[in-house]
Amino acid sequence: MQEKISELKSLLQNPKDIVITVHRGPDGDALGSALALSDILSQLKHRVTVISPNDYASFLYWMKGNEKVLIFTEEVDKTTEITNNADLIFLLDFNSLSRIGEYKETVKNSSAKRIMIDHHQDPNLEDADIIISDPSSCSTAQLLFEVLENLGYKNLINKDVAECIYAGIMTDTGSFKFSSTTSKTHKIIAELIESGAENSKVHDLIYDNYSEDRTKLLGYCLNDKLQIFPELHSAVISLTEEELNKFNFKKGDTEGVVNYALAIQGIRFAVFITEKEGMVKLSLRSKGSFKVNGIAKKYFNGGGHMNASGGVSDISVKETVQKVIGIFEEYKHELITNK
Repeated sequence: MQEKISELKSLLQNPKDIVITVHRGPDGDALGSALALSDILSQLKHRVTVISPNDYASFLYWMKGNEKVLIFTEEVDKTTEITNNADLIFLLDFNSLSRIGEYKETVKNSSAKRIMIDHHQDPNLEDADIIISDPSSCSTAQLLFEVLENLGYKNLINKDVAECIYAGIMTDTGSFKFSSTTSKTHKIIAELIESGAENSKVHDLIYDNYSEDRTKLLGYCLNDKLQIFPELHSAVISLTEEELNKFNFKKGDTEGVVNYALAIQGIRFAVFITEKEGMVKLSLRSKGSFKVNGIAKKYFNGGGHMNASGGVSDISVKETVQKVIGIFEEYKHELITNK
């Protein structure tokens, strides 16, 4: 870590043109980390642009600096030019360039040095010149805080930066309930609050800001689409694109739906399947020692963390549901004996 920090600090000695990017469909951890780092680097007189591969949930728009974020799919020519002229490109909250979709080739073709800061397992070593990776960290936002501290930039963490980092940690720990939340996490949270982060405000802006359509969609998921297999300690919820459209779906409206299935007493493995933009995606969640990242990788070309992973399916929603039920049966013994 120290060698990489020293190399990074050397790169940041003089003002540079810097791009910060995140994975497709950035969540609170990705966007919070990107906007926090952007603020810090701007204070250091670097010329910084945050580029997201595509748009993201509106409940993240409140973060300071959001209004300056460029969306690659909406401004291809402009973002390509900025990326081509960059000296450094920061890759935040993803472990492979495959996670940035169509923006991948633009990033690869840039002559800029690439710096990856991420907490997912198995980073692609060919995708960055400097890789700072810690799968034991609860979030990229927490890891970023540690990087800033080691760089000697902690004094630059103002209220806006603190709230972005707080949002990243809060969302990726399920409001601090996941086992990845450690005493270190809480110590960092305390420092963020001391730096001005209004924790209650951040929580309200992200979790207590549902539209009427989103609330009705959640009700539909739980009343009509939830399938429970109590003998397998498993549950699945599925939505087609047609069903989403009935509720005027907007990005972020299905965020966290899978956790409602996992919250049912006795459920240890929950899957949420949804069809968006012609692609069938899955969110897998588990409790205890039951690992879903291996399942995501084996069956759905995905991956992630032990208890929270994602993937994609090349068959229909209906067929994917049947495939998932088959996986429940296949792992029946582990699910019954899992604690």
